[in-house]
Amino acid sequence: MSAVIAQAVESQFEVVPFEAPLGAEIIGLDLTRPVDDVAFARIHRAHLDHHVLVFRDQRITPSQQVAFSRRFGPLQIHVLRQFQLASNPEILIVSNIREDGKPIGLGDAGQLWHSDLSYKEHPSLGSMLHAQELPEEGGDTLFANMHLAWDTLPLELKRIVEGRKAEHSYLANYAELQRRSPWRPNLTAAQIAEVAPVLHPVVRTHPETGRRALFVSEHFTTRIEGLPEDESRDVLDRLFAHSVRPEHIYRHRWLPHDMVFWDNRSLMHLAAGCPEHCRRKLYRTTIEGDAPY
Repeated sequence: MSAVIAQAVESQFEVVPFEAPLGAEIIGLDLTRPVDDVAFARIHRAHLDHHVLVFRDQRITPSQQVAFSRRFGPLQIHVLRQFQLASNPEILIVSNIREDGKPIGLGDAGQLWHSDLSYKEHPSLGSMLHAQELPEEGGDTLFANMHLAWDTLPLELKRIVEGRKAEHSYLANYAELQRRSPWRPNLTAAQIAEVAPVLHPVVRTHPETGRRALFVSEHFTTRIEGLPEDESRDVLDRLFAHSVRPEHIYRHRWLPHDMVFWDNRSLMHLAAGCPEHCRRKLYRTTIEGDAPY
């Protein structure tokens, strides 16, 4: 088969939008095979258009996940390095499984609405999550369209937050999460320094599409700069409530070997959770983005 024909075959896949405020399924693409430049350009465009892409039944290795993720940009390493995959440290293990009494991964990841690594100077462009072991019950992931949240925000709130910045801190809810579960170890001084609070615009502009989106979350956003504490808290609570209205949300029900790729510049997400007796393990890669503006 010639290179031209092979490229055409690789590029023949479908992008099927969901009947939801975001999201699409990629049908007919096997990520165990090299993705040619034409196919990659289509995937990139679909990711910008739909914000969440679902690749079904992907029997990829961790190294293949890392390599595909890296085509979108440099990868970021999570501060909880004890939950790295030993063979591929770019992968964060998201799991509630214990071995020899010790957690093998971050078991309470995503319990609060958030955008991955918004507490960094360069927050995540996007994340890829590949299912390894799924629970018999629960385990869904919810995604909220923050472009829609901004577009439909009441004018009064738009006027309040326009041009303002908010603080994002990894430690905002860390102590509370430690009290609720065994998955959050004490952080070293070096780890705390690595996640020092940052200020980002409350309303960010997507660097590739130019669309505006709310960029605050209940997990990491602590205050709006320049507002009194009580007013800041009230405004944030109203923004959080508006962002996660049902008409803004897609609920992903996982199937074996799903890989889901979402845009952290456009969305927040939430793990719906599963019963404690159910085992769950997924591998996450996180792609570095730009400084929000």
